[in-house]
Amino acid sequence: MKFLRRRLIGLPVLALLITAAGCSSADGGARAAVPSPGTKVTALCQKLDKALPAKVDGQDRRDPTPASTLTAGWGNAAIILRCGVARPAKMSDPEADGVEVNGVGWLLEKQNDGSFRFTTTLRKAYVEVRIPAGRSGDGMAPLVDLAPAIKKSVPTGIAD
Repeated sequence: MKFLRRRLIGLPVLALLITAAGCSSADGGARAAVPSPGTKVTALCQKLDKALPAKVDGQDRRDPTPASTLTAGWGNAAIILRCGVARPAKMSDPEADGVEVNGVGWLLEKQNDGSFRFTTTLRKAYVEVRIPAGRSGDGMAPLVDLAPAIKKSVPTGIAD
């Protein structure tokens, strides 16, 4: 391999519910499947969540639904981070593409829809970052912004 997240009282509550419904995933907000890692990896991911930047590639944080400390998002179309994902099968491929960005190794996988999926290598937890096709023109700028938080929160090593 080359390296490289019942009780209703009066009209104010009803108005609040209507407003919240307007902000739900039905408004086109990003969705992300929440990983289910073991206890040790979950603790690392929760630490990472606290260290993540407010902006990535100039975009404000807008976490996907369902809400979780294992997922995060920025912008619209969203750059999505999922921590604690399973080891990608492609990591076993000696011809797989990879990149190193500011001290963090990433497996690079271009998707059929033109988006990119990057997964950390040689870290105690696998962190996946998806960059949508419309956002991939900025290259690896999102990974540059995420590298400091990953280096601080997820130690080097081999994930279980």
